[in-house]
Amino acid sequence: MAIGCGPTYEEIALADSLRAWTAAVEGASDWIAAALRRGATPLDMAIDWLRWARVVADRRRPAWASPHRVRFEEPLARLRDFTPPARARARVVPTLVLPPQAGHDSCIVDYSSQQSQMRAILDAGLERAFALDWVGATRQTRDASIDDYLEVVDRAIDEIGGPVNLIGDCQGGWLATIYAALEPQRVNTLTIAGAPVDFHAGDPVIVSAMRSLAPGGNLAFYRALVAAGGGVLRGEHLLAGFIAINPDNEIGRQLKLLANIDDEAHVARYREFEDWFKHTQAVPGAFYLWIVERLFRDNGLVAGELELRGRRVELSRIRCPLGLLGGESDHITPPAQVFALADHAATPAGEVIRDTCPGGHLGLFMGREALTRHWPALLEAVRARSEP
Repeated sequence: MAIGCGPTYEEIALADSLRAWTAAVEGASDWIAAALRRGATPLDMAIDWLRWARVVADRRRPAWASPHRVRFEEPLARLRDFTPPARARARVVPTLVLPPQAGHDSCIVDYSSQQSQMRAILDAGLERAFALDWVGATRQTRDASIDDYLEVVDRAIDEIGGPVNLIGDCQGGWLATIYAALEPQRVNTLTIAGAPVDFHAGDPVIVSAMRSLAPGGNLAFYRALVAAGGGVLRGEHLLAGFIAINPDNEIGRQLKLLANIDDEAHVARYREFEDWFKHTQAVPGAFYLWIVERLFRDNGLVAGELELRGRRVELSRIRCPLGLLGGESDHITPPAQVFALADHAATPAGEVIRDTCPGGHLGLFMGREALTRHWPALLEAVRARSEP
């Protein structure tokens, strides 16, 4: 098992702890400064804490922001159709988005009226727009496999009519890549954002964690997590992992809320994000363990060692135009992991767009910077290749 030789998990954890303490001190200082500016009394500050605690505890189920209809629903996923009714027969190649399946609701791709990948797609003239909506794992689906997820993509394309422009975010991106390698005739263009292809490139923190949690490649820890969840990986475990990667983000966000508890707009933005981020869903255990073993541990996608649907997954079978988007400070999926696809696919260099967006992982899918300055260029290139 060759995972690379970056900083150890312990070194990363120490650095994270220092950043967390710094964020806590800065956040507390901001709150005290804000209280002093408005002449707050000790009673006022106690009330701030009570209001803050109420907002932090008040979580609601996230929702999709844009008009759409559900075309089908099955145990693993729903297919959501964002095509405006008047454009249902538009002569443009349809676009299918595969959101992340990583313990959170798929509505991150339609996060709000102002921050929506689906609206950016429509605005680019890709008027036949669809998204899969992954359903949280249940006892019925806990044994779902990678093959089952590929079959969902197949069914969606059958329903829409292919070929399609395939867009994948994070986990949805490597799933889209595998699908494009297996079924290249069904994919017109492939665009991935924050999606690992070479899982060991860039010394990612997740692989550093594996060196500590799976010594010698032994996956007993991960199997125990699934067993503790009754055959699924519980969403709260994934959430805890995301927070552990950047604890300063979590602490800073909570204390910034305290400092701005009188700012209705700030509280509304906080609620919107927390409702999505803290609403978790389970992942099928069999699917999760396959990912950990074959992708994170063995790096099988670029090693050419994956066999699915009775044949080898060969990235060289991908010849369609590629759009690759990475985040400058993405600790979950460093840009090198995304851009590796261009090194293994057979797409001509002139048909590959690489772009790096300021910010981290989640901002690639729902951040204003990404949606207003980076996605439009990627989608314009897709639109140019989407005439019937």
